[in-house]
Amino acid sequence: MIPRVLSLLATTALTAIAAPAPKPNIIYILADDLAQGDLGCYGQKLIQTPNIDRMAAEGTRYTQAYCGTSVCAPSRTSLMTGLHMGHSPVRANREIAPGEGQFPLPAGTVTVASILKTAGYATACGGKWGMGMFETAGSPLKNGFDHFFGYNCQRHAHNYFPEYLYNDDKRIDLKPKTYAQNLIQQDALGWIRSHKDQPFFFFYAITLPHAQYEIDDLGIYQNKPWTAQQKAYAAMVTRLDSDVGGVLSLLKELKIDDRTLIMVSGDNGSSFAPESPLGKLFQQSANGLRGYKRGLYEGGLRQAAIARWPGTVPAGRVSDEPWAFWDFLPTAAELADAKLPDGFKPDGLSLTGHLKGGPAPKRECFYWELHEGKPIQAVRFGDWKAVKNGPNAPVELYDLKSDPGENTNLAKDKPELVKKAVGLMKSSRKDDPNWPMNPKPAAKPKAKPKATP
Repeated sequence: MIPRVLSLLATTALTAIAAPAPKPNIIYILADDLAQGDLGCYGQKLIQTPNIDRMAAEGTRYTQAYCGTSVCAPSRTSLMTGLHMGHSPVRANREIAPGEGQFPLPAGTVTVASILKTAGYATACGGKWGMGMFETAGSPLKNGFDHFFGYNCQRHAHNYFPEYLYNDDKRIDLKPKTYAQNLIQQDALGWIRSHKDQPFFFFYAITLPHAQYEIDDLGIYQNKPWTAQQKAYAAMVTRLDSDVGGVLSLLKELKIDDRTLIMVSGDNGSSFAPESPLGKLFQQSANGLRGYKRGLYEGGLRQAAIARWPGTVPAGRVSDEPWAFWDFLPTAAELADAKLPDGFKPDGLSLTGHLKGGPAPKRECFYWELHEGKPIQAVRFGDWKAVKNGPNAPVELYDLKSDPGENTNLAKDKPELVKKAVGLMKSSRKDDPNWPMNPKPAAKPKAKPKATP
């Protein structure tokens, strides 16, 4: 009898050892226009963000995490597709008019959600999409997401008291003075709760604190000696923090905290100039970085980024090693043990080892471009950063190790590095007729024939 019992115990132990670990849940919270300087854990003194600060203390905070590029739609596209701006199908905020929507993702686009679905994940997106209306190939429901709730069009998302939102692809009309984020948060928590027993991916693209600056309750900032805009902005950041805290609390309540990777980041760097009323009060540029949204200097490209996964992501760690949005797709795929589609090669590299405490992956370079007005480019290789503010502009060169504020242009002193940067800018991109690097000037209208007397 005893040998049989021992045999059963041994078999049970071996089975337990052989059983694969459950696939982690993945939540990515993308806060619209959130900058490093908005958060207490990055040095903000006036705006309170206790939940995100605690998340940083319980996880890892990154000082050189890069967005896809420094405006909404292309940055989100990079995060979702694993492609940098040299290969991205969307490289600017391009509006569809009349009506709603932005330039859509093309049919057949590979996304984080579509990959994770093949690995058995439930998938949802809440907040703002901005990569194609529902009747186009860019609809979230055609790009791997089982569920969507919020704003599709980013122009519509400027209004925090809208007349309607979308539940999947169905318009739902709202009562007057409904603060949209209340409903979006409610739907997000409900969806997570209903999918707690299976692996899930939730892309929470919160619109806070993007302009226009509107909030239903100024809270602790009501009586501050600030302008109405300054009070609203601070309250929006703190409301974002509160909703992140709501997600964290739910994960603990559901007892799925230790098998959920949650990441929070902005979608670009600072959204306003240092000399603006918001910039002067909140000192977003206090970290010494140059530039902000719609530019390709570090202030527009580095954004707040924090990862938390108890027992897996080291607590209290601060990493200065660079990574970028296009690394998220291969990271999620590796964590989910999901196979990439045949013929698809992302630009990103998996951060799995880095998330767990190891070094960031090494690569030849980071590359960005942006097509808002004249096309601009930037490339980082090692600690060197080159910026080209237009097709005919000279290449600027900076040493980020000694000059993270990009104050001293070394292009004249380092011609060999400028040449290398130009080569990388050329080799890192594939030309696309929608995003030409040397756009043809608009044709001049022909003169109207003179009327016959």
